[in-house]
Amino acid sequence: MLSTLIISDLHLTNVELDKVKLFENFCIEQASKVDQLFILGDLFNSWIGDDASLASYKVITSILNNLSDKTNVFVMAGNRDFLLSKNFEKESGCKLIKEPFELEHNSKKYLLIHGDSLCTDDINYQKLKKVLRNPIIQFIFLNLSKNMRLKLTGQLRKKSIEAQAYKSEKIMDINQNATDLLMSQYPGYDLIHGHTHRQNTHNDSNYTRHVLGDWSTQKGNAIKLDNKLEWLEIN
Repeated sequence: MLSTLIISDLHLTNVELDKVKLFENFCIEQASKVDQLFILGDLFNSWIGDDASLASYKVITSILNNLSDKTNVFVMAGNRDFLLSKNFEKESGCKLIKEPFELEHNSKKYLLIHGDSLCTDDINYQKLKKVLRNPIIQFIFLNLSKNMRLKLTGQLRKKSIEAQAYKSEKIMDINQNATDLLMSQYPGYDLIHGHTHRQNTHNDSNYTRHVLGDWSTQKGNAIKLDNKLEWLEIN
C-alpha cells in the first residue's frame, strides 16, 4: 500500500539552523520510510533564482538529494519560492510540480495546492502576484545582479510585512466561495493546502479541507496518507 507524507511552509533560511536540522531529522527518520513526499510551497523563505540561490542552500539541497535516493520527492512552488527551476531539480533530485496537483492515493483522491490562489479577498496581494508571475517580469528580474535581486526582494518583503499589519485575519484567509468553485471542478476530491499557516481540518458537505501549518525551529507538522489520513507533529 502506498505511503505518503505532505508538508508545507517550512520557510527555510541559512540563519535558522535549528529548523534546517529539524527538517534533516524529519527526512532521515520519517520521510525516508515512505514512498513519496510532497512539499506544497514555501520550502524556502526566499528564492531569487537557481543561479543565485543554489549556492546559498547547498546544505538543504544535499539533504533533499540524499532523501530522493530513497523517496520520491515532489516540490510545489509557493509565494516565496516560485522561481525554483530545473537546476534546483537537478541538484536536489526533486521533481517540481504545478498546482493544482491531482493525487490519487490508494482509494482516495486529493487536490494539492499551495493555497494563496484561494485568498481572493486580499486583492492587493493577488494583483502583485499577477505581476510577479509574469514571464517577462521574471526574465528581467533573473537578469539583474544578485545584489539587486536581494535588494528588491528585501524591499518587497518589508512592504508585505507592513501591509499585513493592516489586513484583517479574514482577508488573509481563504475565500470560501473561491474554494467551493475550485472543488466543484474536482468532485470526489478532498483538498490539502498550506500558505495560511492555520493548521486545521474543515469538513464541508461536499469535501474535506486539510490545512497544513508552518514550521518553527522546534516543531513542524505533516499529513501522512497510508490506509487513512493522519496528522503528525514533528519535533
